[in-house]
Amino acid sequence: MDFDKDLAARQEARVLSRRAEKAQKVLSGFSQEQLDKIVEAVAKAFSASSVELAELAVRETGFGNTEDKVRKNRFASEKVAANVRNQKCVGVLKEDPGEKLWQVGVPVGVICGIVPSTNPTSTACYKALIALKSGNAIVFSPHPKAVSCTLRAAQIVSDAAEKAGAPKGSVGCLSMASMAGCQELMGAKEVKLILATGGPGMVKAAYSSGKPAIGVGAGNGPAYIHHTADVKKALACILESKTFDNGTVCASEQSIIVEKGMEETVRGAAKSMGFYFMTPEEAGKLAKLLFRPTGALNPEIVGKPAVRLAEMAGFPVPPGTKILVAREEQAGPNYPYSMEKLCPVLAFYVMENEDAVLNKVVEVLEHEGAGHTFAMHAEDRAAVEKFAKAVPVSRFLVNTPAALGGIGATTKLFPALTLGCGAVGGSSSSNNIGPMDLVNIRRVAWGVEDPQTQVQVDGDLVELLAQKILERLK
Repeated sequence: MDFDKDLAARQEARVLSRRAEKAQKVLSGFSQEQLDKIVEAVAKAFSASSVELAELAVRETGFGNTEDKVRKNRFASEKVAANVRNQKCVGVLKEDPGEKLWQVGVPVGVICGIVPSTNPTSTACYKALIALKSGNAIVFSPHPKAVSCTLRAAQIVSDAAEKAGAPKGSVGCLSMASMAGCQELMGAKEVKLILATGGPGMVKAAYSSGKPAIGVGAGNGPAYIHHTADVKKALACILESKTFDNGTVCASEQSIIVEKGMEETVRGAAKSMGFYFMTPEEAGKLAKLLFRPTGALNPEIVGKPAVRLAEMAGFPVPPGTKILVAREEQAGPNYPYSMEKLCPVLAFYVMENEDAVLNKVVEVLEHEGAGHTFAMHAEDRAAVEKFAKAVPVSRFLVNTPAALGGIGATTKLFPALTLGCGAVGGSSSSNNIGPMDLVNIRRVAWGVEDPQTQVQVDGDLVELLAQKILERLK
């Protein structure tokens, strides 16, 4: 019998969420040691499959490159597992004998994990690890452009988890990517939390579902090269970051901002490293390719290398070109280079002085990317502090590639592929999301005050208030 695709997707979401609920009830009784055994097994199995999964993802989506997706897969398995190895997330986490107060970690339950097309396999592993570490079951909703590779990733995770003792159904994945199925999953009564990584529409749907949700915002991080910076080192960081997986990491730089006195130095060094500064005519051609008439990013340019982008736009560039750069002055919907570009393309702003740079950084982020990421290259601690107090981001990165620093690969931030943007960015969290974001804290509190004393105090207060009311009535 043939079923309507949307109806079939909805039914699959119901089956997987019910199965996950049964599994989670078992997981909730596991000790931290049992959960840790599962996490280690999943990480090991996923890391061993990192090349296969990277090849699948590139072939299916056309985004990025295999080498960097392998690095993402190993980051999402090995780095995440290593970071949470000695962390306790469930059971008694803290005891305060003096205050007679305990803090107990309690899993939230079944999690709906929305997976983006830019990181379709690594995100599945990362989300599964932090869910299982904290005693939760998870069901994935893959992106339509990445169904097969996400399903394969989820299967590897699920098989490894079950072999290590997890109950069947602890990790599930929709096999039919449709909005109907995703909405059914988000709205399922068994699902207690939505972990949303994806485009603005999907994140908005998660927050509108009526369920608690942890979502992300758009990345559009500027990179400021301060006059005290090591210019070549700063540009090397930006080059590594912006070309990593061909610019698909949302924390990657979207613009370079310098003071006027630094323009020629930065331009000269950048050109020698493979940055191509487009003419106004070339920048106009590329802008038409990058964005559709509606203002939406053209998915055909996501994760494509710079030379290929120039070819698609209709102008030649030197063979060694790594990044395309367009001179920009303003920020807003009429200035395409002031927006997030998930490919190796940057805007280039030149400002009169440091204060003007700060104003432009804030202007760019308030247009798009508030709460996400900002990168600064400087040796002046006072300048870093000045910007840290004023720039509206959750990740302020200093002297590091933004794509890698933002996710915690080159910094001490928690290694994550879901980056909260805080209230300023429309997110419920400003964290690099980890397992502690997926537990509730139960407080166990002993009485420390004599209830009789409290009753007496309250009785005196009531009597005093009664007297005052009688006086007013007289």
